[in-house]
Amino acid sequence: MEVEVDDKELKAAGAELLSDGRRGIRIHGWEIESHKRSILSSSTLELWEQKLQTSHLPEMVFGDSCLVLKHKNSGTKIHFNAFDALIGWKQEALPPVEVPAAAKWKFRSKPSQQVILDYDYTFTTPYCGSEAIEMDTSKHEMGDISDGNYNLQWEDCNEKIDVVALASKEPILFYDEVVLYEDELADNGVSLLTVKVRVMPSCWFLLLRFWLRVDGVLMRLRDTRVECKFGDNTNPIILRESCWREEKFQSLSAKGYPSDSAAYNDPSIISQRLPIIQHKTQKLKVPGNL
Repeated sequence: MEVEVDDKELKAAGAELLSDGRRGIRIHGWEIESHKRSILSSSTLELWEQKLQTSHLPEMVFGDSCLVLKHKNSGTKIHFNAFDALIGWKQEALPPVEVPAAAKWKFRSKPSQQVILDYDYTFTTPYCGSEAIEMDTSKHEMGDISDGNYNLQWEDCNEKIDVVALASKEPILFYDEVVLYEDELADNGVSLLTVKVRVMPSCWFLLLRFWLRVDGVLMRLRDTRVECKFGDNTNPIILRESCWREEKFQSLSAKGYPSDSAAYNDPSIISQRLPIIQHKTQKLKVPGNL
């Protein structure tokens, strides 16, 4: 999705695109920047394996790619990156999803030829993003700020992100999609983690999506939507809505849906066919100026 931004629309919204080769936008006290880099080198991949204490990582890890949203006045930073997502994968440690081929591997006669699935090779992650406050060190050194002010807390709430309002014809001032990691599961499907951001005159909105399709076995979708409406630049409120869905191919087929994996290439189209297994909305109130 390519977005051509009109200079008049930017000016009317009080926004400006980042310069010096950076990809992003400044608007209403926020600086939003995306970084898209190549996959990790083999040496860096080994370093990640040591840090994560694993010998298994996705085929393509875009370790230097990220999306960063920073509220300049408070120093609040919300960011999305592959390393933190893989920490979540390690901590959740789901049992491996069995594929038909794996069942055959287990019954091979020679032990040396057996494949032992003892880890979640789908790289499913509960990751919803990372947050921090980047301190103004000059104020901190003068004793103006106590360490206790730097804990950002998401609180459960009943508010909802107004998806209908987001579909309005408001101009898009900035858009980007960043792939964090991807794996084709040895040609048995796809495991993909991406984050998309859209900035409009009234708000910024993003979708972090983990999409899994194990062909003939299972589909899993974990969406995290985050929105910040512009208005109060001093103490903005950010809503985060997480929705996890999944279903087995066998159950979908029993409901009359196609059983062919080729019919499920676009998670946006088939998401409503997958039952919700977890849903929650939280809000983050950005602290006052630091």
